[in-house]
Amino acid sequence: MSSPTDKALSEPLKVLVTGFEPFGGESSNPSWEVAALLAAEPPAGLDITAVELSCVFGKALTELRAALASAAPDLVVCLGQAGGRADLTVERIAINVDDARIPDNAGHQPVDEPVVADGPAAYFSSLPIKACVAAARAAGIPASVSQTAGTFVCNHVFYGLAHLLATEHPGIRGGFVHVPYTPQQIAAGRSAQPSLSPRDAATGIAALLTAAARTTHDIHETGGATH
Repeated sequence: MSSPTDKALSEPLKVLVTGFEPFGGESSNPSWEVAALLAAEPPAGLDITAVELSCVFGKALTELRAALASAAPDLVVCLGQAGGRADLTVERIAINVDDARIPDNAGHQPVDEPVVADGPAAYFSSLPIKACVAAARAAGIPASVSQTAGTFVCNHVFYGLAHLLATEHPGIRGGFVHVPYTPQQIAAGRSAQPSLSPRDAATGIAALLTAAARTTHDIHETGGATH
């Protein structure tokens, strides 16, 4: 059987990219804007399917499971909005807990509940996270490794994805990347915070996807944090 790397060299690699619907009173979500841009203008060698997920605990995982079955991808990268962050942040680890600071779009606000009952405490991303960061930076877009995906629906989806890949789709690699607010979101009335245009974010994610498709062993360089 050919590996994803072998396939990337001979035919387009099938990639599923997900983003979220707006939440928290926003009128847009940069994660979905970026996913749609990537599907419309995929990097060379990649066949991208973009799917918008609900910002709802449980429902988002049902939608993700259906998207995996429909797209039959070789690689999955889920995107989410991280307001306040200044760069693309490639998540290292997903934890098995839902602890919502705010309600989701259906009004659910779970506290200290597992994403998957009796599931492992955590999963590491199966993306080459440091190679992904390096590729985005080489494309001129700021990026870094993140040690936490939070405990809201983003982490819920990241953990759910990792569990699905570990238990039902062991041949697929995947992970999660957060994107900052857009300038339009800041201009709409938020106090001054970092932002990145969807076009620039898509440039960075395109480079990241290409690196993930071609790299099965991560590069050895620091990406840690002191806090």
